[in-house]
Amino acid sequence: MHVETARADGAGQAVQVIDLKKTFNVVYRAKWRIMAFTLLCGVLATFVLLNMSPVYRATSTLLLEATQARAIKIEEVYGFNSSQQEYYLTQFEVLKSRSIAEQVFVNLDVANHAEYQPTAGLKQQLMALLPFLPQTGVEDDPEYAAFLQRKSQLDAFVKNIDIVPVRRTQLVKLSFSSEDPKLAQAVANALGDAYINSQLDARLGITQKANSWLGGRVAELRERLEQSELKLELFRAENNLVDVAGVTSLDQQELERLNEQLSVARARKAETEGFLTLVKRFGRDDIRRLESLPEITSHISVQNVKREVLLTERKVSEFGKIYGPKHPKMISAQAELSSVQQSLTQQILRLIDGVEKEAEAAAERLAALELRFEQARSRFSGMGSLESDYRRIKREVETNRLLFDNFMARQKETEVTGDFDAPIARFTDLAELPTTAEKPKKKLILLLVLIAAGGLATVMALVFDALNDTVKHLTDVEKLLNQRALGFLPKGGKKTGETDRARAFFDRSQRQHIEAVSNIRTGLSLLSIDKPLKVIEITSSYPGEGKTSTSLNLAFAFGALERVLLIDADMRKPTLGTKLGLPGYQPGLANVLSGTETVADCIVKDEQSGVDVLTAGAVPLNPLELLAGGAFERLLEQLKADYDKIIVDTPPVQMVSDGLLLAPMSDAVLLIVKADHTRSPAVKNSIAKINQAHGNLYGVILNQMDTEKAASYYGSYGSYGYYGAEQG
Repeated sequence: MHVETARADGAGQAVQVIDLKKTFNVVYRAKWRIMAFTLLCGVLATFVLLNMSPVYRATSTLLLEATQARAIKIEEVYGFNSSQQEYYLTQFEVLKSRSIAEQVFVNLDVANHAEYQPTAGLKQQLMALLPFLPQTGVEDDPEYAAFLQRKSQLDAFVKNIDIVPVRRTQLVKLSFSSEDPKLAQAVANALGDAYINSQLDARLGITQKANSWLGGRVAELRERLEQSELKLELFRAENNLVDVAGVTSLDQQELERLNEQLSVARARKAETEGFLTLVKRFGRDDIRRLESLPEITSHISVQNVKREVLLTERKVSEFGKIYGPKHPKMISAQAELSSVQQSLTQQILRLIDGVEKEAEAAAERLAALELRFEQARSRFSGMGSLESDYRRIKREVETNRLLFDNFMARQKETEVTGDFDAPIARFTDLAELPTTAEKPKKKLILLLVLIAAGGLATVMALVFDALNDTVKHLTDVEKLLNQRALGFLPKGGKKTGETDRARAFFDRSQRQHIEAVSNIRTGLSLLSIDKPLKVIEITSSYPGEGKTSTSLNLAFAFGALERVLLIDADMRKPTLGTKLGLPGYQPGLANVLSGTETVADCIVKDEQSGVDVLTAGAVPLNPLELLAGGAFERLLEQLKADYDKIIVDTPPVQMVSDGLLLAPMSDAVLLIVKADHTRSPAVKNSIAKINQAHGNLYGVILNQMDTEKAASYYGSYGSYGYYGAEQG
């Protein structure tokens, strides 16, 4: 992904901008490699998929019953509440248990199925190929080896089982995957059967255990009941009890009756004693006061006599108004009154005597009642203790009988339900024989592989492009190197040799190359209007970047307009003479600087271009000392008078310092960079060295640039190449 950094005008902050066009261009340039990698991965995936065995999946549906059908309800024996959610969760885990899977594994003899036959692993294969390696002792123990083999088979079998409960229902999906569709169907159904049978076996075991325990308890409770009943009968016989409840009831009634009579007797005695106390206080002779007592006044006989007294007194009073005291009627009335009053007195005295006798009788009666009450209470107290013992023994009998009846009923219940095999689950759908493979989904996998391979190849192309810090285009010269891009030279075809590139300026079939060199010449000419460039040094960072070919073609271009001298200052590995077809013994710069030859004898004119050439000459032992002695600088001053342009081909600056030594002597230094080859840090280092040597670096020429790749970035390269082709 290409990311460019831009700076905001106001905030001065760096903003990263993704250049989608460049990203697309990178992918477009690598399209054939991406397609090839994707196709290769597709072919490999197809080969693998064709060799993969199809896997079939069969699924059955099991319904977990909320309540088991039972002849008699005995949930307490089993100890679970099937209405709780935890019950279903527990059953799901039981279905997933290894014991259920192992039961199916054994019942269906899966260990002998072809799919689960052991195969030699990588370790065994290596051991077979390298028998000299030390062997482990596991194979020496056949039992342990068989255990490991069975465990491995069972583990593989369990991995193919899938138990999935259906949400918010009592249904469970039992699935099994296998290369054999018949085995997949059989296992999917056998899992449910194994679960149902295991639960029935577990319940049968619980029932039998409960029945055995209840049987023992029933015998014990029967013996205890018989002992308590015998104890109750002996107690009745010893105490002559027929109905202890009736006896105690009669005694209780008698006590209540005696208690009531005692209360009445005490009240009567207290009443008579209170009356007699008043009589003693008033005296027996004070009839008037005694007559006022309520006990006497309320008596019927006294009331009758007092009524007669009142009538007689009224009669006497009436006769007194009519007759005198001596009148016979008056005397008769008074006699009658005296008789009635005397009768009242006698009646009151008789009443007092009766009360006295009644008081004596009440005291005697009270004493007799108290004696009877104490006797009855003593008798009832003894009967209450006896009743308590009786009720305690009887309660023990009733408790033992109740326990015996309950345990006997439970034992009968478990005996009845022990043989009632009502399943706790049932199939709603049995697994059918699968006809289509569940996996591998070959089309989908192949599509995903192609997408993944294409994505990976695309990412790798972007990563490699991001890691590629070479100078690829003219814009990289300005952005990465911060230098002037003087132009580019296109990359030649595969059949283009070094000799062809050396004289490409005269090859009409390489019109793009001719125009590129001409553009560089024009650019340099325009840049040197104010200050003519007499001496131009051409160098590079490393060998093989095309500086010599560029020097030749640029000299040919200038030679068409000016007098040009081309000097080969690379006296360590001279190639200029070879490219021009000159003999190896041709004297040159080394001969001039050493004083063995004159300049005129060493300069050779190229007939095709008319450019004068000064080759490197004989390879000296000390080329740097020859260049640094001042002779080369004096030679340049001498040659400037005869030529308009002097182009000097120097060694790479990263290899030797010859080019750096000549840089201050030149009016311009041109740095040749091989496109998409030389890394930008090395080029930057070369630029720094030239600047440190006080060379006038005019710019960078990009050599062997692939215009087709460049056209994917910048359309101008492509259109330029097309225009050049038309000119040819």
